[in-house]
Amino acid sequence: MSPYTPEDLNNLVQAITTSPKYAQITPSLVERIAAEELEKRADYKSALKAARTRLHQVTGAFLAPDINYAKWADILKSIPPDNTQELQAFCQRVMRLHNSTAERLPYIEQFFRTALADISPVDSVLDLACGLNPMALPWMPLAAGCTYYACDVVLPMLAFLNQFFAASGTQGKAVPCDLSACVPQQKVRLAILLKTLPCLDQLDKSLGPRLLAELNADHILVSYPAKSLGGREKGMRRTYTQQFSRLMEGTPFRVREFDFPNEMVFLLSR
Repeated sequence: MSPYTPEDLNNLVQAITTSPKYAQITPSLVERIAAEELEKRADYKSALKAARTRLHQVTGAFLAPDINYAKWADILKSIPPDNTQELQAFCQRVMRLHNSTAERLPYIEQFFRTALADISPVDSVLDLACGLNPMALPWMPLAAGCTYYACDVVLPMLAFLNQFFAASGTQGKAVPCDLSACVPQQKVRLAILLKTLPCLDQLDKSLGPRLLAELNADHILVSYPAKSLGGREKGMRRTYTQQFSRLMEGTPFRVREFDFPNEMVFLLSR
């Protein structure tokens, strides 16, 4: 263990957040990862490099750091509330800004219709590490008046999502949530964890099992990437199939499996 002082930790956090990509992440997550790397590393430079790498793996790889949320919010305000077609076109444009949702766009309607067919219409959702996935609301088989909770660690994105909920007439709320520190306890029909479990493994391999066990949801929609961000398969289907099988050992879930071009999808039911 490498001893460090509060000043060391503060300096490391400041160095990490000089990057716009990491300045937008909830401070508790940045500080915890910084502290862990200071504990493990022999010097400041290696701790800084390791902390940035882990944050990149968790969220930075997926989200552009320079999204102009104010610009998109202004465009959103200009869309008439009853113009469904224009709202859907807007949502597609925004989802292209996030690698995870951008990959899903070519089959987004089929994705939710197929994976949620057996439990739709859904009257309450908890979207964890949501990214820009709430922008897919127009394609989800939701009940009228559905309550949609969303959480993530990217603060300006959460503020934008709350504006989207208000503008689209959704009973929704987006809040900061570090899943490595707490598990939200809202009772919902469906919890969503899209491409999230591999990211949590970068922080702590015990987080995935704990999250699935503690979520207060009747069903959990889980997915894993089938290809890298560069479009290469790299044996990912086999690797994540084995990982998911181990994760399910000893659990009470009934599992339905779906396969999409870039994604392996599982619906877990209690």
